[in-house]
Amino acid sequence: MSQSNSKLTITFEQDAQLVNYLLADLQNEQSALILSDIHAIEALVDKRLLLLQQLSVAAKNRYDALAANGFEANEKGMLDWLNVQAKPALTNAWKNFQKSLAQAKEMNRLNGILISKHFNRNQQLLSHLQGNARKADVYGKNGQAKSQNFLRDPLSV
Repeated sequence: MSQSNSKLTITFEQDAQLVNYLLADLQNEQSALILSDIHAIEALVDKRLLLLQQLSVAAKNRYDALAANGFEANEKGMLDWLNVQAKPALTNAWKNFQKSLAQAKEMNRLNGILISKHFNRNQQLLSHLQGNARKADVYGKNGQAKSQNFLRDPLSV
C-alpha cells in the first residue's frame, strides 16, 4: 500500500463517538435546565468545553489529512474525497455524522431558549425585589396587549 493511499484513510468513528457524547451532554443539560439544577449545569460546562476541544482537534486532523492528499481542507473537500472513495459505508457514516451534528446544534438552540427563559425570570424577580417591578400587561379580547395604565387606583383620586 502506498503512502498516499494510507494518508487517505479517514474514518468518522472518533467524530461520531464525540458527537454522541455531546448529544448526551446536551440532553443532560436540558434536563438540568428543566429542573433548575444549577450544580449539574455547572458540572456539565467543564465537560462540554473538553468535548468541544476534542471535536475541534478531530476536525482539524480530518482537514489536515484532506489537505495532505490534495483536497480542500473543508466540507467541500470532504465531499470530493468521499466521491473519490466511492464507498457507500463511508458516505453513510459521513451523512450520519452530519445529522448528529445538526441534532446537537438544534439541542443547543433549545437549551439556549431555556437558559434565556431562566434569565428573564430571574431578571423579573430581581427587579421585583428591588422595587422596580413594572405593571404587567393585560390582554384584551383581540389578544393585543393593553397597558394597565388605564386602571386608576381609587385611593389616588
